[in-house]
Amino acid sequence: MKTLRIRTLAGVFAIAMLLSWSGARLWDTFGTLPGVPVAAPIVLALIAVALFATALSLRSRLRAQRERQPGAKGVDPLAAARSVVFGQASALVAALVAGLYGGTCVFLIASKLDQDPRRQQAIYAALAVLTAFAVIAAALFLERVCKLPDDDDTPQPGQQRPHQHQQHRR
Repeated sequence: MKTLRIRTLAGVFAIAMLLSWSGARLWDTFGTLPGVPVAAPIVLALIAVALFATALSLRSRLRAQRERQPGAKGVDPLAAARSVVFGQASALVAALVAGLYGGTCVFLIASKLDQDPRRQQAIYAALAVLTAFAVIAAALFLERVCKLPDDDDTPQPGQQRPHQHQQHRR
């Protein structure tokens, strides 16, 4: 399983932010810009809490298993892999959502922020961006918790496995 790259998340965020800002400008010229739902930051915060709680639970169970504590509950590898995949998917969606609300927030801040409804929408959008970043942070933490330690028998590029015998020439 490949790990998430910050570069990928940043790219998704930047592209979504640019498209959202452009779309908000265009939409505002033709009509009323749709509002940012109040539930957006709340739902993102709940996802971040769920990911963080999962990471803490797995970390303590893995630590107990490594230290061979009596009565330690093991971690099912498939369940850990599913948790990581859920975290990675959540991080990618959160980067997209952060970009969408970030572009909207930038547009709202740059234009007509003196109107009360626009100010509230900018606050909701900024909170959604912050909680989306919390989802990304929790997902990266979960991925780090579930990462297997490097195998000492894994050869480095250009090296040979320690237990592998060389072929003899005849």
